[in-house]
Formats: sequence, C-alpha cells, structure tokens
Amino acid sequence: MAEYQVAVLPGDGIGPEVMEQSVRVLKAATTSSEHQFNYHFGKIGGAAFDAFGEHFPLETKSICEQSQAILFGSVGGPVSESHLERWKNCEANSILALRKTFGLFANIRPAKVYADLAELCPLNPRLVHSGIDVIIFRELIGDIYFGEHCQYTDNQLRQARDIAHYDEKQIADIAHKAFQAAMLRKKQLISVDKANVLATSKLWREIVTEVAKDYPEVNLQHMLVDNCAMQLIANPAQFDIIVTSNLFGDILSDAAATLPGSLGLMPSASLSHSGIGLFEPSGGSAPELAGKNVANPIAQILSGAMMLRFAFSMEQQAHSIEHAVEKTIKQGIRTVDIALEGEPVVSTSEMTDKIIENL
Repeated sequence: MAEYQVAVLPGDGIGPEVMEQSVRVLKAATTSSEHQFNYHFGKIGGAAFDAFGEHFPLETKSICEQSQAILFGSVGGPVSESHLERWKNCEANSILALRKTFGLFANIRPAKVYADLAELCPLNPRLVHSGIDVIIFRELIGDIYFGEHCQYTDNQLRQARDIAHYDEKQIADIAHKAFQAAMLRKKQLISVDKANVLATSKLWREIVTEVAKDYPEVNLQHMLVDNCAMQLIANPAQFDIIVTSNLFGDILSDAAATLPGSLGLMPSASLSHSGIGLFEPSGGSAPELAGKNVANPIAQILSGAMMLRFAFSMEQQAHSIEHAVEKTIKQGIRTVDIALEGEPVVSTSEMTDKIIENL
C-alpha cells in the first residue's frame, strides 16, 4: 500500500472550518483505495504568528518539506486590523514564501459555471447557456513581479521602473503543463500575450509555438491579452484551456473568478518541478464569517480533488469528488453565498455531509 504525506495548513478566518470539511471528503473518497494518506497539520499566517511570532515558521516549513502535497486554507485578518504586527505582510510572508520555498511555477485556476447555478453568473443568460468551463494556466516565477523594481527622482521628476523578464525554459515549462491538460480535455489551447508590443510576449509566442510541435493533436491559438479580457466577458464559452504569463494570468484569472458567481466555488493548484504541489481556494479568509459554520466549503473540497489529480495521479477519486459536488448542487443544496433569495440554506458541515453522501 502506497503511503502519502500531506501538509495541512488551515490558516486564518474560515480556513480551519472549510479545511476540516475538505479532509473529511478526502478521507471518504480515498477510503477504499490502495493508498494511505497521513495528514500533518501546521500553522501559517496569523495563527502561526500567535504561536511562533512569525507567519511561516520553521516547524511548518519542515512539515511541508516532508510531504508530497500542501493543502492550504487562507491567511489574513480584518482590513481594520491590517496595521497590526499579527497581520502586517501576512500574505506575502505566507503564501508567497511557500511559492518561493518550493519553486511553485505553475498556477492552475478552473472557472466553471454550474448549470444549476447559472443565475449567479453576472453575464447575460444567453452567454451562460452555451456552458462556461475554462482553466487558466498562469506562470508563477517570472515576469514583472520578479524583475528589477526601482523608484527614483531625476531632474526633480519622480519616476519608476519595473522590469519584466522571461527565459525560454520558464515559458516552455508552463506551456508543456497547459498542452498536457489540453490533451485530456478538448485538445484546444489559447496562449495569451501582448506580442504586438512587448519583447517578453514575442519570446512567449515563439516558445509556445515551438512547444506546440510536441502536441500536434492540440489546436493552438494565440490571442492578445486585451482581446482575451474582452472575450472572457463577450464569449466565455469559446475558452477551454488558457496559458499565459504571470501578470496577465493574475488579472485574467481574477476576472474569470467572477463567472461562477461565488469565490466559494473556486479551487486552485500551484505545481513545482520537484513534485510537491500546493492546493488552495481562490478566495480569502473571510474573517467576518469565521466561527459561524456558514462558509461554503466547496472551493476547499475541490482543491482537495485537484490535489488527488495533480499530486497523486488519482483521477478516479478526483472525478468522484467533483461529480459529488455537482450532484449536490443539482439537488438544490445551497450555502448562503450561492442561494438565491428565498432558497433554503445549509451550513458548512451540512453541505459537506451531502457531498459525502453523494460520493
């Protein structure tokens, strides 16, 4: 029997509540498999600061280093308390530190509009009727975030400069991940850049085109980022897999996150070359909901499904969780964030009970 180690970092706010539900579903989905999962809990964010005086302590780092996957909740506190030491730079010291420590180079963000929740989508129903199910592959370790940043004064004029940088390996790495995903779906891939202006985008398009030769069955299209932003709103059904750079991916994935109607439905994954991956909901810690048993656990549960798929190649179990979530939604089970006016709502734990029942 294969034995796997998973680092579980619930974090702050609603993190511990939805994480508890995600682990419940994972245990139920893998109980009959030939794999044994050991879950090791660690503190991060404000919870870690309370215990260790820092947001990403060595103890937590050690737990992660001894694991094959990291299941992450959320970090951060109320905006009104952001000046306190407990919360100052909390996200950068936590999630960004994890990305840097483990070389997480590929971020994967699905955005799916469920047919039974179509009314939550802010777009015209005519657009939603065609179906929206897109996955954005965002490169995480290059681009303008990691180049030179400089503010200075010249001739009594305040100026600033940010340098975007990519090398061909960084681009090829994320391109291969996106092409591999496209091979498992509709064999369609749209690469997004700004090659009519930017040198980094010209290189991006050149390298993605070269990588495409390894995947002759995939239909590759190139799209400028401004057009992609417009098309995500005007005709989202045309997209299946998108691959793009760090900056453009940051913006486009947040835009796509509005389509399902709630961040409580949005999971994500970040992958490394070493094999370890980090799996987390796309939403925040929502401190105003903490301790009330009302938060939607689906994003955290689906992040667990992504962990099974990408970290442990357990496609059947991952699909089982995703199918159970969709079936539960189809049955009309709603947490408060996805309920229309007048619809009955269930608690965080009750939603999970139904999902487990439908596995």
